[in-house]
Amino acid sequence: MSDTVKVQWFPGHMAKTRRLIGESLPLIDGVVEIVDARIPVSSRNPELDGWLGNKPRMILLNKADVADEQATLRWIRHYAAQDILALPVDCKTGKGLNNFTDVVQRQLGEVLEKYKAKGMVGRTLRLMVVGIPNVGKSSFINRMAGGSKAKVADKPGVTRGNQWFSVGKGIELMDTAGVLWPKFDDPTVGERLAFTGAIKDMVTDVELLAVRLLDIVGMHYASRLEERYKINIPKQADGYELLQLIGKKRGMLISGGEIDTERAAVMVLDEYRGGKWGRITLELPKGE
Repeated sequence: MSDTVKVQWFPGHMAKTRRLIGESLPLIDGVVEIVDARIPVSSRNPELDGWLGNKPRMILLNKADVADEQATLRWIRHYAAQDILALPVDCKTGKGLNNFTDVVQRQLGEVLEKYKAKGMVGRTLRLMVVGIPNVGKSSFINRMAGGSKAKVADKPGVTRGNQWFSVGKGIELMDTAGVLWPKFDDPTVGERLAFTGAIKDMVTDVELLAVRLLDIVGMHYASRLEERYKINIPKQADGYELLQLIGKKRGMLISGGEIDTERAAVMVLDEYRGGKWGRITLELPKGE
């Protein structure tokens, strides 16, 4: 295994974001958190649990179309054990989002009962949408709002600066102001975000990044690589050996017959991010 790629990502606006979320909590009925289904741990802000308190929450496992289906089911069970409903979706195409309203009503059942007891049947549910940059938050809101991003008119009780969008069926979404940045206490978090392309142009050593990705995928999904690149992977082969095998197979040679590993690395990352390796998940729930 190669050394973990060191990724620096400035955690700016953390205090501002926390304050804005805190101010908005009294206005909302629940929270929609969006994570990347391939890396559900690394693609979420670890501070979020403390910020949101006891607000009902649902999780959208975005990009589920390129995540391992069995792994996604394990994540859904993992969240269910915490009384959190999780929905596998693809926010870009809208796949899975037709079930969103049902999930909201199930997760906010107690809230709806309270409104009903107060004679407020049919009251609009307000949901805060949270997620780190590049995880699909904007795609989700645009898709749910019909692409028009029809803003809800300003009204009393709505924190200034927040944007509200009506998505029909008695639901309004609040797009959180500011950004949610993970803290890289664990170096693998930044690395995995770089694998998926969530962090762009932050990692200069593209070759090492590709080697690390091949280390992990070669260990758990070797058959996908063999099928994609028509290679036979030797037992115990590390990521650099795989990169050379792939580069040679694709004819990426430089003068003297050496393999152009940098060019191969760029291709490897592009093909993984483009879903050309099939369904791959890089993180599983703890203990599994």
